[in-house]
Amino acid sequence: MPSLPQETRQWILTNKPTSLPSLSGPSQTFTLQTRPLPSLKPNQLLLKTLYISNDPAQRGWISAYADPARLYVPPAQLDAPMPARLIAEIVESTSEGHERGQHVTASASWSEYNVVDVGKVQMIKRIEGLVGETQYLGSLGLTGLTAWHGIVDVVRAEADDSVVVSGAAGATGSMVVQIAKHVLGCKRVVGIAGGAEKCKWVRSLGADECVDYKSGSFKEELVGATEGFVEVYFDNVGGSMLDLMLTRMKRHGRVAACGAVAEYNKDAGKGEGYGIKNWFEVISNRIEIKGFIIFDFAGQYAETVGKLVEAAKEGKIKMDGENETVVEVGFEGVVETWMKLFEGGNRGKLITKLV
Repeated sequence: MPSLPQETRQWILTNKPTSLPSLSGPSQTFTLQTRPLPSLKPNQLLLKTLYISNDPAQRGWISAYADPARLYVPPAQLDAPMPARLIAEIVESTSEGHERGQHVTASASWSEYNVVDVGKVQMIKRIEGLVGETQYLGSLGLTGLTAWHGIVDVVRAEADDSVVVSGAAGATGSMVVQIAKHVLGCKRVVGIAGGAEKCKWVRSLGADECVDYKSGSFKEELVGATEGFVEVYFDNVGGSMLDLMLTRMKRHGRVAACGAVAEYNKDAGKGEGYGIKNWFEVISNRIEIKGFIIFDFAGQYAETVGKLVEAAKEGKIKMDGENETVVEVGFEGVVETWMKLFEGGNRGKLITKLV
């Protein structure tokens, strides 16, 4: 048996950004360092990272303006590795039931090797002929759970509803499109995505229409796609997109506030954030806007994963690899791959595969 690693490379949070994270220079956000690994205590695992989940929410965890009292998780700490969800292989275990070679999902960090408590991992249940293990970072992970509970429980979409989904070619949005159309049977589903190719893919998932926000006539096209207004808007973007959609909601419409990717890299200290201009729409049309975090539904995870698997077996949700962008890189490329989230460089879930 080869000797166990005594140290690991890690991407350390060095400077908390006020705008777009910096890859170099004096205010570089992350630095690559090698640090010693702690010895395993009882009920701990030594994990080798195989895949890393890239999530826009991580940007909020490292914000220089983040108030710990207002965050739903503790903010990422300076001089510590970046928190992340992973798929990893167990290299060593001090816990019964967790054996070397098994693959798990884990809440860990941007490290080649992590030492974690067993309570922070979940065993991967392979579903032969249906999904690959990376789906447990996407469709069957927190992404799929967010999509399901957001559209089903937060905005309570039904068959008679027309639904608009922003970020429809992203990890969460692409799942929302499929759940709304094929599981809930919503009468009309409109996606918003960037570029003709992404819109074509969103339509292939079941959207009745997809509007390209990069188009010079985007506003007019969105008005046309939402003629008669809509009951439900699933918002992954925030900013001017949310502002525009407030004018397209029916009276008593419902909005799920899931993400605000348009705002994450704005410097709030310089007043760069977008101020909502159509707020009176909320009042005059009695629009319901509800924010949510997937941890609100933690007690239902297992049941919901079962529903997602059943929907995939019935052909209602695609989990065939086309719903993810897997980027193969060495550990040196972890940060650059994560940054693709803010460049529109992914279709579906963005996953880093370490090679």
